[in-house]
Amino acid sequence: MSGGMSQHTKLDGIGDYRAAHDTLCKLARHELYLFEKDFDGLEYNSEARYTTLRNFLLANPAHRLFVLVHDAHYLSTMCPRMMTLLRQFGTSMFIRQTPKHLRHISDPFSVADSSHYLRRFHFDDPRGMLAQHDPENAQILKARFMEMWDSSRTSISPTKLGL
Repeated sequence: MSGGMSQHTKLDGIGDYRAAHDTLCKLARHELYLFEKDFDGLEYNSEARYTTLRNFLLANPAHRLFVLVHDAHYLSTMCPRMMTLLRQFGTSMFIRQTPKHLRHISDPFSVADSSHYLRRFHFDDPRGMLAQHDPENAQILKARFMEMWDSSRTSISPTKLGL
């Protein structure tokens, strides 16, 4: 799955990191894996991000969006657009919360299509890197994500009643 030369972009602040999330979400063609402490401050309730994610999920019923958080409270209470997506695409989008024994993991990362990824060194450090066309490292991060995912539980259901 090559699609060009590997490209790594250094991110120096939260603005760069937010923009990198936009880029990564737009690069996704099949699967998107997002891991953050809580997504606060990353514009996941913005209309632009909602539109990008909605278009990704609408493009093909086989597309998948996996969201993993240490604390789902922010997403469930402060991101109505993400909750709308979850209700609309309950068979394509999933949100899980990590168990206590994984809460020490403090380096957020996201992966698109086992080829592109975004990572920060620590939740409290806005510096990081956006990598495009780097399948080797992207697949390592995806495997790490899936290990965490498999240990986590669904934290927000697609319906308001939790049914």
